[in-house]
Formats: sequence, C-alpha cells, structure tokens
Amino acid sequence: MDKTVNTTKPIIKYIKDTEKALAELEKKTLPGETEEIQDIIMNFPTVYIHHWPKTGKYEVYVGESNNIFRRTRDHYRDCANGKDWQKNLTSKKAMLYIIGHEHFNKSLTLDIENRLWHYLSSVEKVKKVHNVRSNPQNHYYPDNEFEPIFETIWAELRSTNEELFPEESVVKDSAIFKASPLHKLKPEQAKVKEQILEKIEQALQKQEKQIIFLDGEAGTGKTVLNSSIFFDLYRKAEKNETKNFKCHIVVNHDEQVKVYADIAKKFGITDKYGKVVNKAAAFLNKHPEDNSVDVVFIDEAHLLFTQGNQGYRGKNQLDDIVKKAKVVVIVFDENQILRMDQYWESQMISKYRDKAIEQNNHFTLTEQLRMQADKETLHWIDSFTKNRVIHKIPHSDYEIRIFDSPEELETAIKEKANKEESKLSRLIANYDWAYNDGKGPEDRFVDYWEVSIGKWHKPWNKQLKKALSTKQKRKISDQSWAEQEHTINEVGSTYTIQGFDLNYAGVILGESVKYRNGRIEYDPKETKNSKVTMRKTMSDGSMKNFAQELLKHEVRVLMTRGVKGLYIYACNKELRDELKKAME
Repeated sequence: MDKTVNTTKPIIKYIKDTEKALAELEKKTLPGETEEIQDIIMNFPTVYIHHWPKTGKYEVYVGESNNIFRRTRDHYRDCANGKDWQKNLTSKKAMLYIIGHEHFNKSLTLDIENRLWHYLSSVEKVKKVHNVRSNPQNHYYPDNEFEPIFETIWAELRSTNEELFPEESVVKDSAIFKASPLHKLKPEQAKVKEQILEKIEQALQKQEKQIIFLDGEAGTGKTVLNSSIFFDLYRKAEKNETKNFKCHIVVNHDEQVKVYADIAKKFGITDKYGKVVNKAAAFLNKHPEDNSVDVVFIDEAHLLFTQGNQGYRGKNQLDDIVKKAKVVVIVFDENQILRMDQYWESQMISKYRDKAIEQNNHFTLTEQLRMQADKETLHWIDSFTKNRVIHKIPHSDYEIRIFDSPEELETAIKEKANKEESKLSRLIANYDWAYNDGKGPEDRFVDYWEVSIGKWHKPWNKQLKKALSTKQKRKISDQSWAEQEHTINEVGSTYTIQGFDLNYAGVILGESVKYRNGRIEYDPKETKNSKVTMRKTMSDGSMKNFAQELLKHEVRVLMTRGVKGLYIYACNKELRDELKKAME
C-alpha cells in the first residue's frame, strides 16, 4: 500500500519490508504524484519505521536518514549477516513506513524520530523498541512547525494501523509515557541531568564512593529525570561494550516498579543485563555483598522502611542500600511520607543530604511540571495542604470545583472520563474507610472493601479486578491502576496513585480532615490506616506518634494528582461549607 498526501502535509509511503518493494518504490512515480513528491522522498531527509509482529505484539525500529534507499539497503545487508534487530526483517509480515516532508531538515527529522520512539515505546501493543537513542533538538528553523507536522504524521499513521498508532491522548495518558526517558527535559532538569551524569562518570573512574541527593516535591519531574539518567548510563555502557555494568533502580512502590521494569524491558535493557528494577528488600537479597553494584537510583527514598517489618529484617533500608553501591542517587520528598515505618527523623536523612552537600552533589528541582496551574492556584493548594488554611479559590484554566455530595462528584468525574482528552480521570480518597489487601470484608453481606458515604458506596481500588476473567486480567497487566477501564467504578487510595498523574482528580476527604476554629485539623481517630496511628521508637529510645503530620501528607498526595483539575467532596460538613464559601 502506498499512501500519498499533498506536499503541504507529510508524504507517507507504506510498503512491504523487502528489497523488491523498495526497488519498485525507488523507480516509479504513482499516478497523480508529481516529480516534487518523488524528489522529497528520494533526496530530502526522511524518517522511517520498520515493524514486525512478535507474540501478538509488535517490535519496532525507528530511524532517520538523508538517503532512505541506501540506508534501508544497509539494513537488508545487515539482515543477511544476521545482525541484531535487522534479522527480524526476514519476517513475511515485516512492513516499512517512509515519512517525508518538504520542510524536513536534519534537526526536524531528529525531533520527529525522537517523538516516534517516545510514543511507540509507550504503546501497549509494542513489545520492544530497538536501538533507541534520545536526541531531542534545541531551537532550529522551523521548530515552530514540529508539533503540527508531528500531529498530522501520527494521524496519518493511525489511519493505517490503530493498534500500533492509537489515539495521541491514549499514548500520553499511559504511565510508561509519563515516566519515559525520552521526554525532552525542561532546562532545570537538563542542567541537573548533565551535572549528575558528570558526577557519576567521575566517581566510577576514580572508584570513589559518592552520594548524590535530589530534593523535589511532587510533580517536579524527578521520575523522568531519574529515568533519563538511568537510560543514558545503559546506552553508554552498551556503546562502550561494558558488559559487567551494574546499574539498578530501587523503589518501594509496586506500580512504579512495574512502570520502570516495563521501560527496561521495552528498551532491551532487561534482555542484556537482567532484572534491574526492584523493591528494596528484593534488591538487598539479590546483592548481599557491599560495593557490588556500580550505581543505584533510589526513587522516592521517602518510601523506604526505617525499621524492620514483615518483609524486611534490617533496621534502615537506605543505610543497607548505600553499602551495596559505589554511587547512590537518592531522590527524596518528605511531604510524601505516608506511614510510620517510613518516617524519617531529620538526622537520619540529613546524614546523607549533608554528605552529598559536602561532596558538592546536592540538587533540587523546584518547577511544577505536573499541574497545568498558575501560581495563584498552586499557592491555594499549598496553603490547604501545608499550612491548613483555606483561601478564596482562584478562577483560572486549572479547574477547582467543590461538590455537595459524592454522587455529584462521581457524575462529574465520569463526564470527564468519557471525553478522550480527559479519560484518565478517577475518584481517589484518603484512608478513612477500612481496607485489607489480603482479606475479604468482615461484613459477609458486602462483596468488596468499600468507600461508603450515606447511601453512596464504591469499591476500593483493586477490588473489581477479582471478578475479571484470566483473559481480561492479562489484557490490563501492563497498565497502571488508573489506566484500567473498570477503575472508573472504584476509588483509588494514596498508595495506588502516589507517583502517578490524573487528568482530573476527584478527591474524597473523609472525616479525618476537619475544619475547626478557622483552620484545617486532622483527626487520627477517624483514619483506618494503622500504619499512620502506630507509635515509632525514636533513635533516643522514646516513643512518638506522627499521625497528624502523616495525615497531612496523605491529603497533599491526593490533591496534587490532577493535571488539569481538582474536584473535591469533603465528608466533614464544616470543611465542606468553608470550601463552598471559598468557591463563591
């Protein structure tokens, strides 16, 4: 099939991935085509996509070239020699896209190539992307045309294969897309990345123990930065043929482990280097010897355990992990500590932050990248979640709405979820209703652990999955909680949604969040989270309770999930009334 469009739009050729089909394309001009169109394909820079089926999914290779015919024949020659990914081109179902445009130059084609890698690596039906390299361009002529040209290219590609090229909104809402190392970094992120890579390289060359510490609140781009540095280190190791390079990501969050692991798998890192993403306990069990790892990234170090529990027999997971690696990159946000067994005394974390400062290895991300909100809106959320004060709600493009009932909140969130551009909208709540992941509800008349308010009730997260067939479970196995379609009928928790985005967050605040004497107050008696209310043995031997602080963190996690908007229903009447006043 050949697909041709006017030269004001991209020119896309879609042929069988064979030398014969390539030769036919090279020597003939199709009816209705001008010599100018043929000239653009033959003599202008082009972008191309090889793809072939693999176990019900696709594997893809994306490239760009100043001479597509010579470059493709090089791939066919490598195929005959049995080289790397090229050997897959012998598949009878292998196909080739060639994409041209009259405005293509080297910089523009590199940006198109990079975006295609980013999108295709985030597509559920893509099993693996080969020879990925991240090479985003800075300013060039005509960089202002990049977005409209790419949108048109993707739409044209989608018309040929909706599985391989789904809706852009579907791609952008995927957890893998959001954590991908292929994002074009913001200036603040790019500067920190360059500095950290330099620090790591120097440390490994000199065999010096280094602690690198990265501070940053929710939504400042820590995960993408981590992912980008991690990926670049493996690319460099592969380029230098460093087969024994050991670089790992540790994160104590089931959903985030899965996202990082899927990225490593799609980019071929797992195939060559084994399992490189783990929770803390698994990493420690896998690496019993000190300094046996080159680099370890600890994403969301605030989730590490600071005392023993059922799955961890040590005293402090961070201390234990630091011993295992030559270079340790610690990412921390104290405002996201949610459990007492993760509570960090100031001296515990300061030990590593101070060491990083001493080694000139301390960095901070400050720019809010998740929430598409102005300064006044961000200030309102900060005042609510940090200072426990309710100011007048600003009216801006970032939508904050207050609801009189959970029914109205659910209706509004479902309306958003029914629209393609905001389908990743979900209900989430603080832990004021009972839930036990390993057991069924005590009430034998109830099928699920539920969030229940008056006559309204909805299952907690991961409850409806129990009723799915094996086939249905397999279909959603690569998706985060919020990406799964059935979860529109559930309520997410802080543990499920932490580290992830929603288009619109429908936040239910239970009775542990009250309004009294002109301020927000937190009532530990109302929470059902025993990990919040338990007392902790401090380093001086005293027993203390930090429930108020942890409940405040819980609310902040919930209220910073929405990219485009925040919808709130408060169970406490005084709080609900005050929020309604602030809305008027």
